Amino acid sequence: MTLHVATYNIHKGFSQFNRRMMVHELRERLRALSPDIVFLQEVQGLHLGHVKRHSEWPQAPQHEFLADEVWENTAYGRNVIYDHGHHGNAILSRFPIVYSHNQDVTQLRFERRGLLHCAIAVESLEQPLHCVCVHLSLLGHSRRRQMEELAVRLEALVPAEAPLIIAGDFNDWRNSASNLIADRLGLTEVFGGSAGRPPKSFPSLMPVFRLDRIYVRGFAIESATVHFGAPWSRISDHALLSSHLAAEN
Repeated sequence: MTLHVATYNIHKGFSQFNRRMMVHELRERLRALSPDIVFLQEVQGLHLGHVKRHSEWPQAPQHEFLADEVWENTAYGRNVIYDHGHHGNAILSRFPIVYSHNQDVTQLRFERRGLLHCAIAVESLEQPLHCVCVHLSLLGHSRRRQMEELAVRLEALVPAEAPLIIAGDFNDWRNSASNLIADRLGLTEVFGGSAGRPPKSFPSLMPVFRLDRIYVRGFAIESATVHFGAPWSRISDHALLSSHLAAEN
């Protein structure tokens, strides 16, 4: 089978510089793209202020609003909590999510981070597909520690031969993830392969920095696309990445 996956930092449903609420257009664009599994970062689970200020603000958490009637299974990892709400990472899936855990990997008091790990039952795969949605630190030493925690967790819980996808906003413009987790876990980056460089994905109008990634294990890469410029640049400051993957087993 071919699996279509996408990752997107959705900037809490607002355009770059928070000028416009874009969560409704975001939902339509995601549905038109129609991936099987979606990895989302900066997902607004609750914001009481936005509810009061925006008449069209969804009543449901953003991951539920985006998934409604298309992706039957969702998981949300609450990372940043404040008086008026919270936000974090989410995974939307057409297939059953049989396990979900949000691992707190915060290194700095002012920068709350988590790794959302799900096991997904894809009917054509002999083993559950393990998916991790990440949003790592802005600082290099914190990212290295977070990737170490991720590798240790997956080595302990996921069989070495099990299919695996790790996707999200790595904030890793120096591409240290290739050495820290890709080689260690037997992963391939879908754009650069085992030795190349990930794509430029930020800012979304004309990308310069290589921040976002999709790493896979147990799949052949059929295609990989960076969705930047209009209309995507109206929705978020990050480009969306997508890939078609063919299961190797």
